[in-house]
Amino acid sequence: MFVRTLLGRSGPALRSLPWALCLLLTLALAAPPTLNPALESRAVAIQKNLRCPLCDTGESIADSRSDISVKMRSSVREQLAAGRSEAQIYDFFAQRYGNFVLLDPPKSGRNLLLWGGPLLALVGGGALWWSFLRRRRTAAGTPEQAPDAAEDFDSYLAQVRRETRPGGQP
Repeated sequence: MFVRTLLGRSGPALRSLPWALCLLLTLALAAPPTLNPALESRAVAIQKNLRCPLCDTGESIADSRSDISVKMRSSVREQLAAGRSEAQIYDFFAQRYGNFVLLDPPKSGRNLLLWGGPLLALVGGGALWWSFLRRRRTAAGTPEQAPDAAEDFDSYLAQVRRETRPGGQP
């Protein structure tokens, strides 16, 4: 009633005024907080270390254009404005989406296999290669068994000569 008398009219424009005010208030509250330059740089660094859960290419949320990445960027900014540390923010997203969302997963638990696997494969491959080369070198360094075969042949030849000599004389 007060609004009608204040505006001096009633009609569809007046009926949509409360809805317009609600819409403006919602947009104002939904806008991400403005951060100072130091917090803004921290927000960008955190966003570059978080993976988009929907992107197949493994993009960070800073580079992705998906709706969830936009929401995650907004959440990072809100949490920094609320005073949360980087570790707390990473833990929040890891609990929500799993360690997959972290581009730099923690070096503990099952992730040790992820970090140590390539190193173990390199060491194991090097050991196999060294063993192969060592075996090859020792095989090339030992002479063939030909002298033993020649000795056997010579003793047989000597026996044949003895038996074939006239008169059986050695």
